[in-house]
Amino acid sequence: MKFLSRLALLLLVLQLVACGKEPLYQEQAYVFGTQVDVTIYGESDAKARQAVVLVMQEFQRLHDMLHAWKPSELSDLNAAIAQGKSRQVSPELAMMLKDAARVSAQSDGLFNPAIGGLIQAWGFQADDFKAVLPDEKKIAALVKANPQMSDLAFSPSPPTGKRAVVLPPFGGKSEEGNEGEVISSKNKYVKIDLGGYAKGYALDRAAAILKQQGIHNALINIGGNVMALGTHGSRAWRVGIQHPRKPGPLATLELHDGEAIGTSGDYQRYFELDGKRYCHLIDPRNGHPVQGVEAVTILTHGEHAGLLSDASSKPLFVSGVQGWLGYARKMQLEEALLIDARGVVHLTAAMQKRLKFTDESTLREVVQ
Repeated sequence: MKFLSRLALLLLVLQLVACGKEPLYQEQAYVFGTQVDVTIYGESDAKARQAVVLVMQEFQRLHDMLHAWKPSELSDLNAAIAQGKSRQVSPELAMMLKDAARVSAQSDGLFNPAIGGLIQAWGFQADDFKAVLPDEKKIAALVKANPQMSDLAFSPSPPTGKRAVVLPPFGGKSEEGNEGEVISSKNKYVKIDLGGYAKGYALDRAAAILKQQGIHNALINIGGNVMALGTHGSRAWRVGIQHPRKPGPLATLELHDGEAIGTSGDYQRYFELDGKRYCHLIDPRNGHPVQGVEAVTILTHGEHAGLLSDASSKPLFVSGVQGWLGYARKMQLEEALLIDARGVVHLTAAMQKRLKFTDESTLREVVQ
């Protein structure tokens, strides 16, 4: 009887454990002008909390360093360039600017962080923006000035005998390096805005921090740029792609270890005037917000997946319905989609295989 009683008690305990809450730790914050979420599976609350604190501190550090219109290392550089002066920056910022310049060149300048002046002219370098059109003469002058990332000139900092700690951008151990580089530009219209780069960079930094803390299963979401580590228990992480005109997801997909997904949309930062929508995604060729596209979503893999999920979606969005596929191929993005102004989803065959649409009647055009 005692054995049966103990067995019954053990079964009851197992049932209670099975009915208990899932071993999931979640925390939210607001940084980079958007909501960020970190979810960790299968760890104690104490261990997960400690890791998330480090991630949130890193997000805040990057936010403070890269703010485009409030005092920051980046805004100090922009001020120096506007005055025709050079400025020394940290090794990390120099590395980021060089990498952003590389992506910009790969996209034929459609991804162009140097057009902060245009973004500011349209009112999007602000916490709250108004439905006001800019002066067309100012827009024309900025377009004519043609600021490019290639306008930046880099030179070593004068030696002082000191060594600075260089943070690895995408993982690995910190190491010692020089104190930074001196940056200048002959084009005073260059005004760097890394809003289309920073979230992806932060995803890779967060993934590196979590791994260093022994976290193997997590989901990191920075305003729609999402990276997966490991699994959600016995299954893959499942995420949704926001519908650009309706509440809830357009489609869902499984995100596997090391994969990231990024969306650029006209529904996050925009204003409407006289029935027309003006979003924060500016075409550097004409200086105006992109029209005819509601959203672009890409799926990235492997090294620098977070960064690629952010920066690489912009050229597809800017190039529009006619050009998105060409740039997807040029940037080696096999899984990509674009939603046009009619709500039609244009997508690659590889992306079609990954998605489960919430409404099967959604109009789709699949390309190879």
